[in-house]
Amino acid sequence: MGRSVSGGVRPGIIVDIEHRLLKQLIVGKQKTTASMFDELDRELEGDANKLAIERDAIFERLSKQIQARQVFEAVSAQLISTVNSTLDSQLASPEKLLAQSGLNQSQMLMLEVLHQQNLDINRLRLIINDLPWLCRDLSNIVNSPSFRQKRQQRSDVKVTDLKLVLNFIGIENLRQVIPYFCLRNWLPTANANLLWTTRKLWRYSMLTGIAAKALAQLNEQDVAFAYSCSLLYQLGTSVVLKNGAKVFETVWGNWLREASASRDKELYDAVLATEFPADNIYEQALQHAHKLNWQLPSLLDFTASPLTQVQIELDTHLSYSELSTYAALVARASCFAKVMMLEEMRLITPKEKHLMFDYYELSEQELLRLKGQNYRKLDLL
Repeated sequence: MGRSVSGGVRPGIIVDIEHRLLKQLIVGKQKTTASMFDELDRELEGDANKLAIERDAIFERLSKQIQARQVFEAVSAQLISTVNSTLDSQLASPEKLLAQSGLNQSQMLMLEVLHQQNLDINRLRLIINDLPWLCRDLSNIVNSPSFRQKRQQRSDVKVTDLKLVLNFIGIENLRQVIPYFCLRNWLPTANANLLWTTRKLWRYSMLTGIAAKALAQLNEQDVAFAYSCSLLYQLGTSVVLKNGAKVFETVWGNWLREASASRDKELYDAVLATEFPADNIYEQALQHAHKLNWQLPSLLDFTASPLTQVQIELDTHLSYSELSTYAALVARASCFAKVMMLEEMRLITPKEKHLMFDYYELSEQELLRLKGQNYRKLDLL
């Protein structure tokens, strides 16, 4: 029996395993089905596949033309360098990211109010009313055929009044669906370059959320709060990806238009064939994502929020044993989700899996409960 690694400063092997999953989420070429999250950009599949086919065709042609290949390598390197320097500047200043992150004061206030013991539904409604995308998402739930069928609503009249929508959904359900829709709002969901990356990150996020709920219930903790903390834990990675994609598309689009205007086919092909710099974005996520989880809420004056405090712990505490109850719970849920996804990808050994569970002190009872969850579908209501 090997020496236990539980609790202390994270050993290098644990760090390597965790980075391995993040790299597969951002850089890995695997595609993923999305039975759990059909609403995420299905129409983008055609665009993503078309873009990949175009690039493959250009690469094949370039490989037969040495001079054209040299042009591609020079142009592509310069384009990616421009993207990286722009992104470096933005990530060095979280204030610059805030406006594009999808996070604002109304959202943070809403998430905080949502977990108050005596939730004021009228106050919550006023906050939600300032978030049109959330009003739309919540209304779509109430007016969906599945919701009507569950509630045996015979009327075909569309419910549009926000007060009625919130009453139909109910407080306990709102504590689940609102963080869910917030995460979806943070993700870069309208980008063909990141279609598969977004779906993999979304799946990892949902696995972590489901695991956090199961662990909180088993340990008699606040299930809704643990779930919200687990989804907020994905904010930083989502923002790095979203911003990286926006910077790349802006630079790539400008260069493509200039190449087209110059009628230089070699230059045009070189720009068109330049791929999204996933390796560079992965490195940026490693460096900045966990810090952004709490820096962005802090910029909105929510440093003292229990939600933010959990994210601060998860970023700054060097060992698992130092974490408070909810931070430890999110860490255990994230550990299980990482192991599960790496197993699906066949990128983790039984020994490494044991080390992960040992370090994060997942008990046999917790593992049994986690293994018994349905991770293929998230039942929102």
